[in-house]
Amino acid sequence: MTGQHGKTPNSAEAGDISLSGIWQIFPQYLHPYIIIARLDRPIGWWLLILPGWWVAAALAPSASTALGIMALFMIGGIATRGAGCVINDMWDRDIDRRVARTAQRPLAAGTMTMGQAGLFLCILTCISVAVLLQLPPISWLVGIASAPLVILYPLAKRVTYFPQIVLGLTFSWAAPTAYAAVMMQLPEPALLVVYAGTVCWVFGYDTIYAIQDIADDIQSGVKSSAIGLGRHLKAGVGLAYLSALILWATGFYLMIGAGIWLAGLAGAGCHFIWQMRHISADAPQTARRLFVSNRNCGLILSAGFLASQLSG
Repeated sequence: MTGQHGKTPNSAEAGDISLSGIWQIFPQYLHPYIIIARLDRPIGWWLLILPGWWVAAALAPSASTALGIMALFMIGGIATRGAGCVINDMWDRDIDRRVARTAQRPLAAGTMTMGQAGLFLCILTCISVAVLLQLPPISWLVGIASAPLVILYPLAKRVTYFPQIVLGLTFSWAAPTAYAAVMMQLPEPALLVVYAGTVCWVFGYDTIYAIQDIADDIQSGVKSSAIGLGRHLKAGVGLAYLSALILWATGFYLMIGAGIWLAGLAGAGCHFIWQMRHISADAPQTARRLFVSNRNCGLILSAGFLASQLSG
């Protein structure tokens, strides 16, 4: 099968697989595991853990407690994100073979079997559970409750043009989990407002990410908000980002009141404006850069909450 530009899917230009830097020193037999868990692409786990970092930094009784919870979320986030990627590739292996950017992923390319992927998934899940067990029991229930969303997201791409909403519900789950870990109770309404804002943020940045695959997704029958929004794509992302800012401001203000964290929120707003100035459905390479930049946006918010924590 040839790629979109007449090259085979195994050509270096066609795929999104290229281990570099420190990852190249690992034995060759480990490369498929690194690739399928996206360990060489940290942006995914950064975006997964950042909502938990905000909540921990904002609500923890001390800076040391906040940093301890943030460290656990980093370890658990890397494992959980890896497990989600394995599940995604197990569902999508046939679709991935037809998309130039994903044709070299291990299951699509045949460098890993479904059995190997399943075993690796079990290992990653055990690591995630081990981290979860370090947190208060109430957070176990909250964390485990996200499992159906992790499993269902790959299916959403087949039935709706807005699977980014399901992804948002999944990638925002660190916020209620962190709340349960810090407060030792189920999330209050104000936290659910923050959660809703984070869903909007994820919807916005993943719509930008989906710009890269518009042509291949249309050909393969895969749905995304980048396709569903059509000529209203930029407006849709802008509305999502604006909603995120409003909901974050409302939810965190109700929980902790005014403080230095508002400077972090303002910084995130400026970052959103910068993204909106550069977004274009006709610029997939720019879309990748804008998507990745959301880690910096999340770190700006984290810095604001940590500053408030230290000043308190």
